[in-house]
Amino acid sequence: MEIPLEHSPKNVWEVYSRQEDQSSIESFSQNYIDFLSKCKTERETVKWVKDNLEQSGCEESPSSSLFMRTDKAKTILMARKGRRALEQGVRLIGAHADSPRLDLKQHPLYESCDLALAKTHYYGGIRKYQWLSRPLALHGVIVRADGSPIEIDLGEESEDPVFVIADLLPHLASKQNEQKLSEAFEAEKLNVILGNRPLEGGSEQDNGQEGNKKFKKRILQLLRSKYELIEEDLYSAELQIVPAGQARTVGLDASLIGGYGQDDRSCVFSAFQAFIQEDDPEYTQVIIFWDKEEIGSEGATGAKSFFLEYTLQDLIKTWQPNTSLSEVFQNTKALSADVHGALDPDYQDLHDLLNTSKLGYGPVLCKYTGHRGKVGANDARAEYVAWLRNLLNQADIPWQMAELGKVDQGGGGTVAKFLAMYGMDIIDFGPGVLGMHSPFEITSKADIYTTYMAFRQFLRS
Repeated sequence: MEIPLEHSPKNVWEVYSRQEDQSSIESFSQNYIDFLSKCKTERETVKWVKDNLEQSGCEESPSSSLFMRTDKAKTILMARKGRRALEQGVRLIGAHADSPRLDLKQHPLYESCDLALAKTHYYGGIRKYQWLSRPLALHGVIVRADGSPIEIDLGEESEDPVFVIADLLPHLASKQNEQKLSEAFEAEKLNVILGNRPLEGGSEQDNGQEGNKKFKKRILQLLRSKYELIEEDLYSAELQIVPAGQARTVGLDASLIGGYGQDDRSCVFSAFQAFIQEDDPEYTQVIIFWDKEEIGSEGATGAKSFFLEYTLQDLIKTWQPNTSLSEVFQNTKALSADVHGALDPDYQDLHDLLNTSKLGYGPVLCKYTGHRGKVGANDARAEYVAWLRNLLNQADIPWQMAELGKVDQGGGGTVAKFLAMYGMDIIDFGPGVLGMHSPFEITSKADIYTTYMAFRQFLRS
């Protein structure tokens, strides 16, 4: 077959036009929607992955050829021993399980204007106005002083109450309308409404007096009766405000998926499913899902930690003693599995149209991220890009190559540069997203499915 001189990305729906392919896309998408609806925090995501690995026979002992290890309930690594020696490298996929959100402050509860409220601190890059006047849910964990945890999940069931941050009515917003977007919405005003009912049966001193905190006390009373908690317990809590409700299909043709946290749980789900399916590898497979990517991969559970390095050392000690960790790293081929900003039809002027991605054309190879002159980029080498091109083309998996926005307007960062420092080949790779970092991100069913197929091809390569 003659190879065309020009390259044009292929539409997934046209490549996978057979009925059995279409059915596979729909089935995979429904399972993904169910996962996305259940897993809205990094803890919930890691627990879901761990539970499913256990059902597949994965063990926490390094002596097992199918191994997993979690770190502080927020990061998880899984590995399957391959036929080749470890010094020849591994096939590694790294994604992140955290998403932008609102965290409750450590001392959140207060009252004002006869309303009980909670103060928040946003996590990651959000557009603050998107979180106003929409149903919100409360997820997380509260740990009592004796170490016993209380899991919180309120706002997802039909009988649950939801929470909300009130927006300013347009009748009083004339001054706000003249402000810059960055100034019109203040982070300290992202306060969640918890209730409007005062404490019943309070003391005489409480009744009828301003400043007696009877609305806040009502919330504390409810926390005490429902969870046996006191206010001090909130100091040792990780409580997250996330959008309430299920992920959904989008569009008259139901070809799209809308939901919270697709950056980057779309890659988590696709990589996990690929790992489960590719169970007879040539090279050892390693999949890791980190926390903290949205705030720079900091902390003990982020990609800057030594969790990956420590765990691989333990595996080497058991699977193949005397192997050099540096040799394993330098011969490893890796994917930084993360989403890409797809072309928005209403904001095309922000993209270089020759170097952008579109929904429905498969996962995106992004050679470099960074900003303003590739600052903070990994910038994969040409030889590795060529190897991946050939891998995907041989399997007839649609893919596209793009960068994030125009040179002086776009930019971003991923975990790629933190793995590249070990000497391994790595590139950013994942599905395109519209409305990235919003409470309701949009992806294509076709892209999610072909990302999964690409991960499978990578793991079996």
